[in-house]
Amino acid sequence: MTILDRYIIRQFLLVFFFGLLAFILIFIAIDMMEKLDDFIDAQAPVGTIIEYYAAFSPDIIKLMTPVAMLLASLFVVGRLSNQNELAAMKSSGVSLYRILVPFLAVATLVSCFSVYFSGWIVPYANQRKYAIERTNLNRSQGTFTRYNILFQDGRTRLISMNYYDSKGQFADRVSIQDFADTNLTVMQRRYDAVRMEWASRPLMGQDSAGGGWVLVSGTEREFFGQRQKLTWFARLPIGRLNVTPSDIEKKQRKPDEMDYPELKQFIDNQRRAGQDVARWMVDLNSKIAFPFASVIVVLFGVPFASIKRRSGIALEFGICTAVTFIYLAFMKISQVFGYNGDLSPLLTAWIANLIFLALGIANLLRIQK
Repeated sequence: MTILDRYIIRQFLLVFFFGLLAFILIFIAIDMMEKLDDFIDAQAPVGTIIEYYAAFSPDIIKLMTPVAMLLASLFVVGRLSNQNELAAMKSSGVSLYRILVPFLAVATLVSCFSVYFSGWIVPYANQRKYAIERTNLNRSQGTFTRYNILFQDGRTRLISMNYYDSKGQFADRVSIQDFADTNLTVMQRRYDAVRMEWASRPLMGQDSAGGGWVLVSGTEREFFGQRQKLTWFARLPIGRLNVTPSDIEKKQRKPDEMDYPELKQFIDNQRRAGQDVARWMVDLNSKIAFPFASVIVVLFGVPFASIKRRSGIALEFGICTAVTFIYLAFMKISQVFGYNGDLSPLLTAWIANLIFLALGIANLLRIQK
């Protein structure tokens, strides 16, 4: 690493972190103004508000990192150009391609870290943020509820629930269908119950290490070819199944509450259950595609800012805002097509990066080196 590289990297990182902090504070201030009525109505204490925005900050950092990266590249290169430092570098035989190397190196490292950050750290922070919203901002009345849940429990069992309440750990209008291991089109047993409750204590005949599920007020059907046996029950301990209440909650999390492996496993389960997974596949691919926007915007910003202008920092900031708005708007529009299945999830996640990469390369080729 040369002295020139260290000089550029130091200036680049200084502006990047300053810009990132500024964007985070602006984002929080705007969001706080929007949620002020919610905080007042819920009588949320100051400590809860601070905890909420501490949990919200990783998501803001993920969103604002490419913006700060673009601002830093525009500002640093623009200042080098306006102070004739860029001209001095070129006159000494250093091309714009060589000057671009430290910018791209830093952007690549930031992007690689952002993949881990957005794929693993941000989801756990979002879980805490949504928990605070549910318990302190009167959203979902402090409990986790879902309607029309369907999932596969093992290879031969399907479970459907009309409604699930995590606080009470019960489900209403439950159906459990068991199929033959040798032929998954043949149903062997079916349970239909008004309610299914979780018993935390060991059930009779169950392992003493824990409780299990109890079906309340329902029927059990056993199928023998064309015949069936119908049994009514008031309470029927059915055991642990393969899911606990925490497992059900995990299955029903939003995509931005799941880390990369959890979301991938969730998609595999939904695909096996016959669900349309296009929307979740877009979210999965976006966890990798969006962090690499930092490399794209640097490739776009450095050549643009290398042209000497009189307008100074005002133009750089305006360009940063415009490019960011166009990029995010294009990304959101493309996601609509991906969610509807009109575009492949992989293309949907990467199309904004590919288009801006092409624009960045075209801009780099037309600038005097």
